[in-house]
Amino acid sequence: MTLTTHPFDDDKLKEECGVFGIIGKDSAAAMAALGLHALQHRGQEASGIVSFDGEHFHSHHALGHVGENFNSEAVINKLMGSSAIGHTRYSTTGELALRNVQPLFADFDFGGFAIGHNFNLTKCYTPRKQLVNAGAGSAGPAIRK
Repeated sequence: MTLTTHPFDDDKLKEECGVFGIIGKDSAAAMAALGLHALQHRGQEASGIVSFDGEHFHSHHALGHVGENFNSEAVINKLMGSSAIGHTRYSTTGELALRNVQPLFADFDFGGFAIGHNFNLTKCYTPRKQLVNAGAGSAGPAIRK
């Protein structure tokens, strides 16, 4: 029997992104930043947080480590609200660019929508079309803030 790969090739850390969310706590973004810091080993390319204060969404995204991106009181203070979602990026696809840093956020007629995920989105044209149409008043899915 001949081995085609080295027996220790699979003995490597295979982490993919870190996602952390919190709802119903004052200073949710500060807690999300701490959660992301604990998940930093899962992605060290970039990080972001989107918070919601009951009326408005607030976001901060940057390339680099969580500790570099969320070490400022000014940054945390602008992320107001009792709900927040954060993401630390380990890219499996897509270039290392600010536009690819999650959580992704969109503002629709019906309100805002933020998502952070740990997978590749495929075959998303139809759900995207339904989501966009929902904001235009069609019979798409009803998503409210």
